[in-house]
Amino acid sequence: MKKRILICDDEEGIRESLNLILEDDYKISFANNGEEALEYLKKESTDLVILDIKMPKLDGLKTLKEIRKALPQQKVIIATGYQSIETATESSQLGAADYITKPFETEKILKTVSTIIHG
Repeated sequence: MKKRILICDDEEGIRESLNLILEDDYKISFANNGEEALEYLKKESTDLVILDIKMPKLDGLKTLKEIRKALPQQKVIIATGYQSIETATESSQLGAADYITKPFETEKILKTVSTIIHG
């Protein structure tokens, strides 16, 4: 059975890009924003969440805080096009498994996801 990944990003192009990279090896689901991701996680289990930082309504770091409250063991990768030491540090302090920057390199994404999901 394929491991499950939830991709949460408000940009359709990013969701599609990650889907193309990951769909052969993983079952992919999508959320357009943090609120949708939290609703999804209330109903479904997933092996990994890839979470954008900059999103309308509920940004990625606030979403990560809420995920930690509800599902402390949930594995989360923070993805951003706006890399900064502050967001990387905060992501790590909130328990993100990794912090990756856009645009994504296919091999790096595959390796990072595999390492986090499979150990």
